[in-house]
Amino acid sequence: MTYDRPPAPEDLEPVESFCDSARFLYGEDAFSDPDSARSWLRGRGHTAAADALDGAGLEVLTGVREAVRGHLEGDAEARRRLTGAAAELLGAPRWSEDGALAHPVTAEDPVRALAGAVLAALAAAEPSGRRARLKVCRSPECRWVFYDRSPANNASWCSMDVCGARHKMRTYRSRRTAPRAGGREAGG
Repeated sequence: MTYDRPPAPEDLEPVESFCDSARFLYGEDAFSDPDSARSWLRGRGHTAAADALDGAGLEVLTGVREAVRGHLEGDAEARRRLTGAAAELLGAPRWSEDGALAHPVTAEDPVRALAGAVLAALAAAEPSGRRARLKVCRSPECRWVFYDRSPANNASWCSMDVCGARHKMRTYRSRRTAPRAGGREAGG
């Protein structure tokens, strides 16, 4: 399956693509081992991070990715993990001369700097409420991160053709097999 939603706006695209380094619905995770993580990093222009990646760095990438995903789903424990990662990877917020808010990345290691850049992009989008348009597919086996462009900001599925259709079919089947209340009993 290809995900047919347009990518997130430029400022949130790094967060979306970082989270979508895993396609859980298909059992694919670019961070499952160092070699696949290096390939993913190089494919996105993060050569220095790919060259510096080790086991500890891979744990940082995976931990930040899943904490971001959990935060988008509203998980308080994930927010605590994000706070800890931000304290380690980011400096205090600063304003540029034109008034733009920036969250400087303080991590010097390229792997941690990449994770910090993802957190900085996420943090920059929080005050405006734009981050709320980044969603996690409601399907527990999918959890693909997407940017909701619907006017009402109420999309639930990464794709109505895949996860939405599966949900509708499960709902339909459960209604068809559920015992009917007030129905006639056999022999009556």
